Amino acid sequence: MSTRIAFIGLGIMGSPMAVHLQEAGHQVTGFDPSPDKAAALVAAGGRAAGSAAEAVRDAEVVAVMVPDSPQVASVLQDEGGVFDSAASGALIIDFSSIRPDVTAELASAATARGFRIIDAPVSGGEAGAKSAALSIMVGGSAQDFESAQPLLDVVGKTVVHVGPSGAGQTVKAANQLIVAINIEAVAEALVFLEAYGVDTKAALDVLGGGLAGSAVLEQKRDNMTTRSFAPGFRIDLHHKDLGIVTSAAREAGVVLPLGALAAQLVASVRACGGGGLDHSALLQGVERLSGGSK
Repeated sequence: MSTRIAFIGLGIMGSPMAVHLQEAGHQVTGFDPSPDKAAALVAAGGRAAGSAAEAVRDAEVVAVMVPDSPQVASVLQDEGGVFDSAASGALIIDFSSIRPDVTAELASAATARGFRIIDAPVSGGEAGAKSAALSIMVGGSAQDFESAQPLLDVVGKTVVHVGPSGAGQTVKAANQLIVAINIEAVAEALVFLEAYGVDTKAALDVLGGGLAGSAVLEQKRDNMTTRSFAPGFRIDLHHKDLGIVTSAAREAGVVLPLGALAAQLVASVRACGGGGLDHSALLQGVERLSGGSK
């Protein structure tokens, strides 16, 4: 059945997700502060709105994909935002990656205003968004998850309900912890291999076929070997996510030694001007530490 969907945030991830939903037969109206970002959705038959209020006015489902906690809070709570402009009873799907405590607060506020809401952060980067193969970890009620699942299945390959509001964000934080450490490990291995003049393509092929293999190795090896760091997932965003991890870990009283180190390594690349690069640019940090000029 066709669903009227407002999609707020049409960036690297949001744009292909909105297009997939439109192409699946839904009626998608998109809004982004940069109007040109709606071009792909419009080309697919969707509609561009001039404001968030306009986008959500007749929506049955409101999807949000923006960078961080303040932006989600603004989209939902500001004057003329979702809470003011959407119909009571609409289902809000927050695909953004934000702090679990902020998610819980926004869920309470949404419920008080008569909305349904789930947190549904995604993993898979630009490639996963374009191929509709994202992993989606969902927090919220089982009933709201069931309502949203047909739409989530359009943009995701692995869609799992992981608990109540905020649980999706907690799982996403753990995901970002694992990914950062894995990228750093691949980067260090590549610099090590290159130092010995090994055929890196052959080496990475055999490593990928064994226990060292991973989605990170498969998806990021070409970025690293060619030093091509056009963003699929920006260092800036991973820096933000690791801030969420380290803060939440402290609140829970757990110790994440590798997580803390990964956060500092990401912060170093960002401080050296790499915030807009793909997170595979952690390789540049390893090269600097090894005496390179990158």
